[in-house]
Amino acid sequence: KDVDKPYLAKMTKGFSGADLTEICQRACKLAIRESIDADIKREKEKLKKLEAPKSKLTTSKWASKVTAGAKMDVDDEEDPVPEITKRHFEEAMKFARRSVSDNDIKKYEMFSQTLQQSRGFGTNFRFPDGQGGNAPTGGPPQSQGNFNNDEDDDLYS
Repeated sequence: KDVDKPYLAKMTKGFSGADLTEICQRACKLAIRESIDADIKREKEKLKKLEAPKSKLTTSKWASKVTAGAKMDVDDEEDPVPEITKRHFEEAMKFARRSVSDNDIKKYEMFSQTLQQSRGFGTNFRFPDGQGGNAPTGGPPQSQGNFNNDEDDDLYS
């Protein structure tokens, strides 16, 4: 809720998707553990409150009071850690590490460019402006990229 996502993005520049996933999972686990610890503490406090008058009550009266109290407490309590907070991410970032170096990122970017160029499309793909998806009417013929009308490329001949 109070997590500054742009700042987190700035601080994790160069982290891989797996690195970011690890940070988020660690923050989530910290919040869950905190919630479980708070639940255990609340349960112990409830038991202490119920055990104090135990000596004054008979066993059956005490049991009915415990049962009635348990039914009422379920709806009245609010989860003390309902969300992952900035504090959880701050703790998770203490263990954060990059698994990919700047040099490796440059290699992947060069590979990506090479792969995109070898595919031949890049960002220049356009449908012709004719009706019904046919070739454009009028004007000079446009390049069709990898889809030239070569009769030699017929797969079934």
